[in-house]
Amino acid sequence: MSPRSASVNEELRRRSRERLLQAAVELVGEHGYDATTLGAIADRAGSARGLVSYYFPGKRQLVQSAVHRLMHRTLEEALEREPRTEDGRERMARAIDAILGLARDRPVLMRQHMAGMLQAEGFVQCPEQQRLAQLLRETVARHGSADADTDYPMLRALLMGAVYAALVPGAPMPVPVLRAELFKRYRLDWDMGLPPDTEAPTGSCRTDVSRFFATDQHPADGRK
Repeated sequence: MSPRSASVNEELRRRSRERLLQAAVELVGEHGYDATTLGAIADRAGSARGLVSYYFPGKRQLVQSAVHRLMHRTLEEALEREPRTEDGRERMARAIDAILGLARDRPVLMRQHMAGMLQAEGFVQCPEQQRLAQLLRETVARHGSADADTDYPMLRALLMGAVYAALVPGAPMPVPVLRAELFKRYRLDWDMGLPPDTEAPTGSCRTDVSRFFATDQHPADGRK
């Protein structure tokens, strides 16, 4: 048997990393951060346990990367759903609804994510986080910002604050109230985006995250 090509090896590594990210999202969402071990993540992903440390320095970094992947793909899906639009106000509304929707639909996962960013390791700069930042920055620019470098961090801070407010134990604020404040700030109409109590677009699924993790592609070695 001839050795695998470099491109095939790269594809296999990509798929292994994707499976670990997906497993982290699923397990932390099901059981919480403390009850989720690196071994359990590796087992769910069908990977050797040593591969976890090959791709990620530790559990905190893995989970942050996994949640950032979920966030940027959720945001990307919201921005590009039909009917497609280039209208900056509509895209801002979709972005706000996408992030607030994660707080509403995945409270355990998002609460752990917010708590993790306050730990000693702080904010993990990973490819997933960078893609999320790019999408939010583009959203601010299309909304009409004359200085996206200044306005993007403010949008990020406002969204993080809203997620925290929606999830704080014992005193959560209703997502529609937080949405109203953000829509007021950005001068958006209530019926833009995906208003509360609106049926999710066809094809959207709040529980299945597999579509956000590309693990079903075969390596380019001619095998099926």
